[in-house]
Amino acid sequence: MNPSITYREDQWSKIVAFLRNCPGVYVGRETACRRFLEGVLWMLRSGAQWRLLPKAYGNWNSVYKRFARWCDREIWQALHQHFAGDPDMENLILDSTIVRAHPCAAGARKKTGGQAAQALGRSRGGFSTKIHVNVDALGNPLRFLLTAGQRHDITQAEALIADYEFERLIADRAYDADDFLHVLVDKDAEAVIPPRKNRKETRDYDRHLYKERHLVECFINKIKHYRRIFSRFDKLAQRYLGFLSLAGALIWLR
Repeated sequence: MNPSITYREDQWSKIVAFLRNCPGVYVGRETACRRFLEGVLWMLRSGAQWRLLPKAYGNWNSVYKRFARWCDREIWQALHQHFAGDPDMENLILDSTIVRAHPCAAGARKKTGGQAAQALGRSRGGFSTKIHVNVDALGNPLRFLLTAGQRHDITQAEALIADYEFERLIADRAYDADDFLHVLVDKDAEAVIPPRKNRKETRDYDRHLYKERHLVECFINKIKHYRRIFSRFDKLAQRYLGFLSLAGALIWLR
């Protein structure tokens, strides 16, 4: 693996500016902080075991412990939300994707709630996690939620749209549920969701606008270029969400 994975200078200047003003973050020497962030980026892109982190990025255990502390303090999520602060809310687009979990992701301790509490389950694809995501009208990520792979998409729909104001909600027919449609009516938002085939009463939707759903599919394709997301190796959902949030921030910084 190439140990010279790095951030562009314009990306790094924005990241370090955020970190200097983020509560609970000690930046210290900028070069040391950058080396840590580049070590995490190497892990995100390579999907390797922490023990295989090149020595150029520091002691692997020290890098992991700092990464874990930032996960527990939700600093990675704050980083993502900082760069997602100016979305185009003309459309809000929902979708989900199932990610296969590696056997090393199994075995979460009972004190952490076991596997069920760590968004791990079994779907048709086997041992898996499901990523629920929404993107804005330009295809940029706004929020991530994790569940076990067998959980239905509609279970996280209301949580994905909470606190957002938007003109249209675009999603596939998995989100066609009367209760959810009523929530959209209350928000004065147009539902661009095709009806389920077993609906007794069909309803219309804008087929032209529905084509915009490809934006969320394109985004899911982007994050799966990061091997630490393409496959889940982390026992704890908070660790996996940390990598996911960093990937989301990097997409906003492109």
